[in-house]
Amino acid sequence: MSTADLVADSVVKRFAEHIAVDSLSFSVERGSFFSILGPSGCGKTTLLRMIAGFIAPDSGDIAIGGRSMQGIAPNRRPVNMVFQQLALFPMMSVGENVAFGLARRGIGRAQRLQRSQAMLERVGLGGASAKRVDELSGGQRQRVAIARSLVLEPTLLLLDEPLGALDLKLREHMKIELKQLQAAFGTTFVYITHDQSEALVLSDQVAVMSQGRFEQIGTPQDLYYRPQTPFVASFVGANNRIAGRLTSVDHASVEITTADGWAIRALKKGAMVVGDPVEGFVRPEVASLGRTQGDLPAGQPWHTGEVQSLLFDGANSAVLLKEVRTRREFRIALPQTGQFSDLKPLEKVLFSFDPERAVCFAARAGAAGQDG
Repeated sequence: MSTADLVADSVVKRFAEHIAVDSLSFSVERGSFFSILGPSGCGKTTLLRMIAGFIAPDSGDIAIGGRSMQGIAPNRRPVNMVFQQLALFPMMSVGENVAFGLARRGIGRAQRLQRSQAMLERVGLGGASAKRVDELSGGQRQRVAIARSLVLEPTLLLLDEPLGALDLKLREHMKIELKQLQAAFGTTFVYITHDQSEALVLSDQVAVMSQGRFEQIGTPQDLYYRPQTPFVASFVGANNRIAGRLTSVDHASVEITTADGWAIRALKKGAMVVGDPVEGFVRPEVASLGRTQGDLPAGQPWHTGEVQSLLFDGANSAVLLKEVRTRREFRIALPQTGQFSDLKPLEKVLFSFDPERAVCFAARAGAAGQDG
């Protein structure tokens, strides 16, 4: 039977009139990698600071390892935290940095150096104990910060955007390293980020946060393929957003018509009736491109577009089109075969997508009619 290492029960935090965290309840299973994903200002850092004990909730409760944390000081909680600015001590060796928390707990010098060395070996830095911090690369310093936290054997390791200060290539490398470290140690990681790629690559479960609430909690695959709200559909992964009115309903399928008359079909998500303002979402990789109708999958509604630009990014390359009549932008992922590498700006092409792989939601307040 699985056990939760972290349980939040109706947690609320206000700052004056602003509700930063709004009646949140969730749990994190022992040994899992749980990410909180959201834009700046959504409340994710406030939530993490409440878990760590740096600020107290106005109401509700947080339990760690089955024990309520009400009135428990940060240094008495079974948690450790890794920040974006790693806060390693430059005057100490790498081994002394890792052993620092053990020293503060009163553990003898021989034992703490032994445990520090063993932890450095587990994170692949067995030969670095005597080095200075400034002799290490950015990725190695990241591993030292994690080792310093894990040597204390916390129930939870909290990570506050720890990869944000790294360059792109190192960040991509550290995503894989973090995932492997978490799997090797089995410690429960709670990770906050505004970077969807980090959340999707690293996590067993992701909570997408907006305005103090979780819009959806699920596996990365759930969030990407089965978004439950328009915010999740727009925030997780690339999407073509098409705003308009609902013009017909046929069981689970609906027609969306934009203000300037472009009509597409999509799957209905939630309650809506003809005439309602709605938002449709079509991922770039579900659309097909062709120079003739015969190039497109049979039976799918097709549209005419004009090439605006090729967005070359290796495996993530795409073409940006405008639907010819309405001039609305539409992005399509290019196939890996290089079939359309010769497309030119202003060239006319055809495109289509399976309506079963597009989704339609009732529009968010103020969202109808705005294109994105």
